[in-house]
Amino acid sequence: MVLRGYIACICEGNAEHAVMDLLLENDKLIFREGDLLDGKIIRCRDGKTFEQRYLRKGFSNTITILRILDSRREKFRLSKGYIDKIDVINIITAPEIEMLMICNEQKYNAFKKSGKKPSEYCKTDLGFSNVKSYDFVKNYFKDVDKLLMSIHEYRRLSNIPKGEYTLNDLLK
Repeated sequence: MVLRGYIACICEGNAEHAVMDLLLENDKLIFREGDLLDGKIIRCRDGKTFEQRYLRKGFSNTITILRILDSRREKFRLSKGYIDKIDVINIITAPEIEMLMICNEQKYNAFKKSGKKPSEYCKTDLGFSNVKSYDFVKNYFKDVDKLLMSIHEYRRLSNIPKGEYTLNDLLK
């Protein structure tokens, strides 16, 4: 994966945002806060809205957009004028970012047998009622080594399609 110019790191939800903030704050990513567009993680899922807010400022450098999301089908459309200036890289957390907690709790096999969605399993079987909350995720993974181990373990257990990127690919 090649990151060119400024980096716009866009997170789908609160949990993804918390994970990325933790990794950024602990210098575990292949980029730093100073590399980020506006110096922070962005919450903006729509390409046109992103374009209006960030791209019309007149950047002379290229921009790499890293989209942290669980959907492989969600489109991110930008105007044709940006095609040569923008690289869009999807970082897929499918089926859901909550898989990191399931891996950390060493409940992957029990989860697979349950037939539940990861967030539902975390709520009902693990008792994590605020599993999608920024503060809950940030506190749950306050020991960043637990987060790193969970990311590596989920990568090991997952069947990642060829050419697809995961959080593991963003780690130093």
